[in-house]
Amino acid sequence: MAQRLHLVFGGELVDPQKSAFRDVSAIDIVGIYPDYASAYAAWKGKAQATVDNAHMRYFIAHLHRLRDEEKRDSAEVSALEN
Repeated sequence: MAQRLHLVFGGELVDPQKSAFRDVSAIDIVGIYPDYASAYAAWKGKAQATVDNAHMRYFIAHLHRLRDEEKRDSAEVSALEN
């Protein structure tokens, strides 16, 4: 079974309607979690703690999906080279 990793991060956005950060050097890396439930709990805690700031947003990134895409892309490149 593939290992699933989830990254929780957030920060202040330039515009609440978009997802561009005001200052990428100030992004809050909450942590990496082994399952979605743990990541969701961390995300929810941070999101609720910053609810008074409309520009603050937290996200859950599925790191395992990025890793799987890299594997697929590598396989496609290898197939093209052969």
